Amino acid sequence: MVIVGAGLGGLTAAATLLQGGHRVRIAEQASALGEVGAGIQMSANAMKVLDRLGLRPRLERHAVRPQAFEFRRFNDGELLHRLPLGEPHEQRHGAPYFQLHRHDLHEALRAAVQALDDRALVLDARAMSLREGPDAVSVSFERGDPWLADLVVGADGIKSMVRRHIVGIDKPVFTGQVAWRCTVPIARIAPALRTDVVSTIWCGPRNHAVTYYLRGGELLNFVGCVEREADEESWTTRRPWQELSEDYAGWHPMVRAVIDAVDRDQCFRWALNRRAPVERWGSARTTLLGDAVHATLPYMAQGAAMAIEDAAVLARALDLDAPLAEQLAIYHRHRGPRTARVIRESDEMGELYHIADAATMRRAFIDRDIARSRNEWLYPYDPWTVPLA
Repeated sequence: MVIVGAGLGGLTAAATLLQGGHRVRIAEQASALGEVGAGIQMSANAMKVLDRLGLRPRLERHAVRPQAFEFRRFNDGELLHRLPLGEPHEQRHGAPYFQLHRHDLHEALRAAVQALDDRALVLDARAMSLREGPDAVSVSFERGDPWLADLVVGADGIKSMVRRHIVGIDKPVFTGQVAWRCTVPIARIAPALRTDVVSTIWCGPRNHAVTYYLRGGELLNFVGCVEREADEESWTTRRPWQELSEDYAGWHPMVRAVIDAVDRDQCFRWALNRRAPVERWGSARTTLLGDAVHATLPYMAQGAAMAIEDAAVLARALDLDAPLAEQLAIYHRHRGPRTARVIRESDEMGELYHIADAATMRRAFIDRDIARSRNEWLYPYDPWTVPLA
């Protein structure tokens, strides 16, 4: 089979499928796999997949195990809600909660694929179109000869070519929010302005920010989501530091400490867009996973986790004793409702985090009870054992 895209979802799918004895080729348009992005959070539901691939020892060398999510008011730091993580998370859900640099996770997955088949990953291979027949799919490239495959998996992100083949052209819809990202060496932050080992969500009017540690606590990751005019949809677009500073004027000293310490030329900002949800995830010989089919806002830290879950469930479905079309239908039926719920609740989190009035926000957090909800349905999920229907 052919997987289009060597992001986190594509590499996880390749590794799980190779581990199960399938023949896989991955077409990646980039000429090299570089250090793209910053922090990423892996809760127990995703870590169970990475554990099966044997990656925990490697990841643990770089990971931070946060003790909690803390939701705080943007200016005075009032604690609105606390979701315990750390040891309680691992004991309750069977795997740890890791905060990682995206590059460290991506490199671990690439190495896992290479160890299973050092010829599986093909770089500088930009897939341009598909032609589907009754017995195979032909994948055409910008350069070089087409590839033939019995199955094509679109793991090619929010601008997916495989998605266009399945559902046609659909333009992104701007959410009205943009996302800042930057990282700061913790040594630049005064000890009095460092948080404990927690992931803190700072909530304010039409704006919120998330801070958490990476690489054994050496880096502090900052993600800020603010309601403003549209930007480019690219993680690599730099914006002036002054704009970042203005967006967080008057915020808590711990937030300001990050902004004041960041390298002024390393402030990245991009538009948060949506694609319309689709009921059709594939055809008789094509399917989708990750952002290609269920791109979500980053307000539950579950976008990459959903792609990793997809990969494991797809691998299980393809091992069922059934025709390929039925295997894919089972995968679609199972993953659709869960990923739809994550999209819906991520949208709702964005509304919750941006409430202007402090008393209204306080009441909304009590009513929402995030800790209870996520511990009941999100984190317990095990992609390897959940019944497939």
